[in-house]
Amino acid sequence: MQGLIDKELNSTDKILKPDFNSKTGRELLAFYLQTKFKQILSHDKKCETPIFIEVNPNFISRFSKRLINNPHKRLLIGITGESASGKSTICKKIKEVIGQYEMPVTILSTDNYFNDISALINKYGSFDSLIEHGYDIDSPKNFQLDILKSDLIDLSEGIDIKAPMYLPNGTGVSVPHALDIESEKVIVVEGIATMYEDIKDVFDVKIYVEADNEIRKERFMKRAGEERNQNLDKAEQHWNYLEHTGSQHVRPCRQEADFVLNGNSNLKYLALVLEYIHTITNNFM
Repeated sequence: MQGLIDKELNSTDKILKPDFNSKTGRELLAFYLQTKFKQILSHDKKCETPIFIEVNPNFISRFSKRLINNPHKRLLIGITGESASGKSTICKKIKEVIGQYEMPVTILSTDNYFNDISALINKYGSFDSLIEHGYDIDSPKNFQLDILKSDLIDLSEGIDIKAPMYLPNGTGVSVPHALDIESEKVIVVEGIATMYEDIKDVFDVKIYVEADNEIRKERFMKRAGEERNQNLDKAEQHWNYLEHTGSQHVRPCRQEADFVLNGNSNLKYLALVLEYIHTITNNFM
């Protein structure tokens, strides 16, 4: 990928920067990006650990139409995947790389949109006890999806929002209008609720991150011990619960994705892919 970047930077065969305010200019840009994106996929297939597992064949034409017909809308990228698949890590890398080019980016987690379940936790004594009694926290009905959708639409139109904040301290408390979220040029939204019904179609780019179960479990158990201070038995129970709910609510979302990305891939390579995308979208005469 570094070779592609160097070739692009050193090429004397560049196109004149299109006038993005005109439809003709945007059509030229869309055609140019289609060509370059096919080049990225071709190169990726030859890598030892490709990052693109699957690509929706309709994505390029759909995204091109979006660029041509609605150029002023913010770019919304939704990232989902099962627990410990690598979605948060990929999200952080996207923010880091975009930040290097001083392009404003908004990061939002759909975990903030969990329902307030503090009364239920008080009733059953603890979060773990509530789960043991059959409460499925990852079910779509346990998210504030109406508020999430409204907030995403506002962000896409350039309107800042005040998002709820779900407290990850075991109390189940959700604080309304607690987080000031600015609508930047690129908005990356991470979490299992991004691909739920009525939410998925808000996004311009839909990404599903996938990783081997053994790797996911190893990551999860490590975090359970180091970050949550859970004992091994509790962590194992939590993992089994997430495996069950993941197969019910998250895995079916894979078919909605524009890209299925490899959560085991090298992050330095991902950074190079993002750098190349930045290069081809800014390297005009």
